[in-house]
Amino acid sequence: MRFAFTDEQILFRDTVHDLLDKECQPEQVRFAWVHDDGRLRGLWGSLAEMGVLGIQVPEAYGGLALAEVDLVLLLEETGRFALPGPVVETVAVGAPLLAELAALADAAPTVTELAQRWLPAVLAGEAVIAVARATDPVVNRGGEADLVVVLDGDVVTLVAGEQVVAVAQPSVDGSRRLASVTWPAGAAVVASGPAVATLVARAEARATLGTAAQLLGLGDRLLMMTVAYAQERRQFGVPIGSFQAVKHHLADALLQLEFARPVVYAAAWALATDDPDAPRAVAHAKAAASDAASFAGRQALQVHGAIGYTVEYDLHLYLKRVWALAAAWGDAAEHRRKVADLVLGPAPTPAPT
Repeated sequence: MRFAFTDEQILFRDTVHDLLDKECQPEQVRFAWVHDDGRLRGLWGSLAEMGVLGIQVPEAYGGLALAEVDLVLLLEETGRFALPGPVVETVAVGAPLLAELAALADAAPTVTELAQRWLPAVLAGEAVIAVARATDPVVNRGGEADLVVVLDGDVVTLVAGEQVVAVAQPSVDGSRRLASVTWPAGAAVVASGPAVATLVARAEARATLGTAAQLLGLGDRLLMMTVAYAQERRQFGVPIGSFQAVKHHLADALLQLEFARPVVYAAAWALATDDPDAPRAVAHAKAAASDAASFAGRQALQVHGAIGYTVEYDLHLYLKRVWALAAAWGDAAEHRRKVADLVLGPAPTPAPT
């Protein structure tokens, strides 16, 4: 089988890259760390105009009705620029899940009403959706999102942001705002059942894949920043990039990222085509991308030296996002165990002694 992205997919990626290159530079990311709700509203509106926010929303709601393989390159670019805001949660998970819940044959009228209310607002760039598993904190602090979606096995709970009581939780990434959330009795709309369980599994897979794609972009950004630094920083009268040890650090990081990239793209293709092996492919993608981006971060710190540890230097904006996303939706160790279980079967329970 030969797989390649289409010219249209590559053009869409390049267009998003150009937009982020103009409007999501380190100074904008720094601004989002300390101002407003952790996202850049003007940029969010520009992404809406380009159709990015509705890429996996059905045409009936005004979306593009495209698939994971069309989105993966765009999410990689949002990672490259450390785009503030819950882009994976809103674009890759929340919006398509809400549309899928409304399309179920036994969907409650309240779910349909939520879809009709919030999906047009998301597509217009006027609303964001926060998504989390029941055991995890919510990104964007819950109350700063317009709709909060909680995934728990075969249950999806949907709560309007104004109904949520959010308690801020510490986050290593200042623009990735976390919170534990509660809500009053009767404030939530709940969908459950076997069909919902299937949608929850797919939503979690999309979140895992989207996070892996962002990690690829972040790893690339860290590597390119380090290459530029190694060309400028001089020791003993020559750029440190001319030293063999530094070259090895950078080459090793590039190798890991280049090996992880096709794994992530293959997982996007598997989800888009409903491949039965998609759960294994997605778990493999998250493990590979987490390892590669984390390794690139370690090499970046090693080459930069002391300046890489300072908050005044831009490296930390991307490095801390890697640390946050490497743990989000399951870390590398969790997904390696999942791959092993899917390939070899669950490990036998030790016999009692």
